[in-house]
Amino acid sequence: MQTSPVKQPSWDPVLVDIVDYTQNYQIQSTLAYATARLCLIDTLGCGLEALQYPACTKLLGPVVRGTVVPNGAKVPGTQFQLDPVQAAFNIGAMIRWLDFNDTWLAAEWGHPSDNLGAILATADWLSRNAVAVGKTPLTMRDVLTAMIKAHEIQGCIALENSFNKVGLDHVLLVKVASTAVVSQLLGLTREETLNAVSLAWVDGQSLRTYRHSPNTGSRKSWAAGDATSRAVRLALIAQTGEMGYPSVLSAKTWGFYDVLFKGQPFKFQRPYGSYVMENVLFKISYPAEFHSQTAVECAMIIHQKLKAAGKAESDIKKITIRTHEACIRIIDKKGPLDNPADRDHCIQYMVAVPIIFGRLTAYDYEDTIAADPRIDALRDKIVCVEDKAFTADYHNPEMRSIANGLTVEFNDGSKLDEIVCEYPIGHKRRRSDGIPLLEDKFRNNLARQFPARQQQRILDVSLTQEALESMPVHEYVDLYVI
Repeated sequence: MQTSPVKQPSWDPVLVDIVDYTQNYQIQSTLAYATARLCLIDTLGCGLEALQYPACTKLLGPVVRGTVVPNGAKVPGTQFQLDPVQAAFNIGAMIRWLDFNDTWLAAEWGHPSDNLGAILATADWLSRNAVAVGKTPLTMRDVLTAMIKAHEIQGCIALENSFNKVGLDHVLLVKVASTAVVSQLLGLTREETLNAVSLAWVDGQSLRTYRHSPNTGSRKSWAAGDATSRAVRLALIAQTGEMGYPSVLSAKTWGFYDVLFKGQPFKFQRPYGSYVMENVLFKISYPAEFHSQTAVECAMIIHQKLKAAGKAESDIKKITIRTHEACIRIIDKKGPLDNPADRDHCIQYMVAVPIIFGRLTAYDYEDTIAADPRIDALRDKIVCVEDKAFTADYHNPEMRSIANGLTVEFNDGSKLDEIVCEYPIGHKRRRSDGIPLLEDKFRNNLARQFPARQQQRILDVSLTQEALESMPVHEYVDLYVI
């Protein structure tokens, strides 16, 4: 008795939309390209700063020490030249290590510039190999275009779909977005790109275990590197002609929705365009989880007010943080903080340090600073309360505020008027104020790693839109070789 062949399912529309956008959509927004250039330099600067930390650099380099890949991708700020999969891990880990690159906040939060690990590694590798055989290399405009599209894919899915509420880490979206844009850079066909993106969804997905007490740990700093490297690997697998899985999301029982998303299909607020890059949030002043950025700005003002009044943190009886729901869910922490990864996701710690010291730097999360007993003493006096209006404005697509308000009460019964900040310096609504500071941040990060002449060569290209866009990728990356 003959059996009928099983009919191949149709491709899930979510996959089709991602792939058709990646392959066909033409970015017309001048603002998106200008913002992407700022995002590029800020993200690379974050990676350079991370090279100051042995906990990061011990993870960098080839899988097998001493391996050099001919025409491989180079890792900025180092002498490593690697295959694109391992280069993506290196660059992705550097970018994310200090929690200082850009942010997107919605139903799901994340850091869209994490995708640069995959994009830059792949584009650099392709450019070097093109030049080696007399072909035309990719330009940095190609990199910016891929960044805009990766931001858009990650950010638009995040608008209405909360992966953290089912215990999954947001780096899932980095892997999916990177797989799509890397496939386009590699020149994969539409069918091959669909295969690649389906492989990213069918892949095992990271749990958020390493982001939350009692297991908060340093994997959160290299999780994005892991996601970008996996994206490059999956795109290369698809390039060989490996099959995909059309109903990976919607398949009954075995699909992503049923297995990992409580049976719910994804919801979408808007079609893919260039919205996310245009509205992305930059961390400019403080290496702190973004829901706390406005609270840190308020804490710096409180530090100055204490000095002016001749008071110290020991005079404080209580600090109330009026905040939004996402802040309470993610970074409202009591009790011991075991490591820097724990501290930079605790709003009480991120408020206490600037009130006491008048600063918040990456080093302030290290054990040496955390050992100061004044920090934990002040942390114990800080409480968070949700303001429903702040939560509503956080989700409002026309506002996207990240508001915090701090009220300080003193032991003598007096108190300071509440200090409120709705939009941090890196928000689109404060872009004109933020751009000069972002460029200063980039200059400072270049100075950590390079001599003055090399810094200037990088700045001459990086601060000029036309010069950057027209430069071959490998030539730009070579500027960062130490």
